[in-house]
Amino acid sequence: MKSTSDTLKFEIIEHTALLTLDNPGANTWDTESLPALAELIRELNDNKRIYALVLTGEGDKFFSAGADLNLFADGDPDQARRMAEFFGQGFECLANFRGVSVAAINGYAMGGGLEACLACDIRVAESHAQMALPEPRVGLLPCAGGTQRLAWLVGEGWAKQMILCGERVDAEKALQIGLVQERVGRGESRARALALAAQVAEQSPLAVAACKALIHRARDSAMTPALPQERERFVALFTTDDQREGVRAFLEKREPRWRNA
Repeated sequence: MKSTSDTLKFEIIEHTALLTLDNPGANTWDTESLPALAELIRELNDNKRIYALVLTGEGDKFFSAGADLNLFADGDPDQARRMAEFFGQGFECLANFRGVSVAAINGYAMGGGLEACLACDIRVAESHAQMALPEPRVGLLPCAGGTQRLAWLVGEGWAKQMILCGERVDAEKALQIGLVQERVGRGESRARALALAAQVAEQSPLAVAACKALIHRARDSAMTPALPQERERFVALFTTDDQREGVRAFLEKREPRWRNA
């Protein structure tokens, strides 16, 4: 078993799979790492010796900045649909992992980076971490479960404040609102996540899988129909002037000039 992407590292530590996103710059997800994530998790689901996984980013600045916005610079709806499907499939596989998944948030978790954390069962953030879903700032929307999983975790009010107002939260605020379960010191998230994963190995894996499915049942019955709608509305934005202006303004490092059209 190995990763099919050079930017998604994979190793097994006893009963835990450690996945590290290593895409120099900002650990962005791409057309190789997202399918590789989905394929790895399918294989892990079939491996009876794996009870947990830990997902983290390489380095100490970024967990992941999400998608590279250069991919959307030309406003191509077909490219947008392709990326939305990659993100959706990858993070739905992560959310449905048979065992327990722990996100070790070692820095900025923005956009699709935070959506990966939201797809995990448990989140541990380092003290310097920053989290946001800033897609509306560039004329887009979270298309990989962000609108659904964030609201389920922190409630509608904070989900709206983060998404609609573009508010970024630090690790302390994330802990207060229930976005993360623990805050640890700089450089400590990986070790703490692995320790939590080791605790999972002390439980019956069959019982854990059954409990997780039941915990997810109410959430998934409400969320599952909405996830494809996220992707469709994401693609629909690529027919607007504001989407092109938002991405262009970001790449040109200037304030966007919205037309509401």
